[in-house]
Amino acid sequence: MNQTYTAVVKRDGEWWIGWVEEVLGVNAQEESRELLLTSLREVLSEALIMSREEARQAAGAGYEEFAPLLKALATVNKHCLNELPSH
Repeated sequence: MNQTYTAVVKRDGEWWIGWVEEVLGVNAQEESRELLLTSLREVLSEALIMSREEARQAAGAGYEEFAPLLKALATVNKHCLNELPSH
C-alpha cells in the first residue's frame, strides 16, 4: 500500500523546520529545504518501522493485519481535511 504523507515546512531564520502532518513527533530541522525534506523522509520511515514493530509486539502471537482498513481510514481522513478551512 502506498500512503501519502504531507510535510509542512517553513524557513525560520537560517534554518528550515518541518513536520509530517499525519504522524505526531515526526519533525526535523536543516540548513536547506532539500536537506529538510530528506530528513523528514528518513525520520518518517524510522517512525513507521518502530510503530509497526511495537504494534506487532503488543499484539503477540496470532495477530491479523488489515491493510484495507488503513486505506479506508486514509480516505476518511482526506475527506475530513477537505472540510477544514484553508489558511
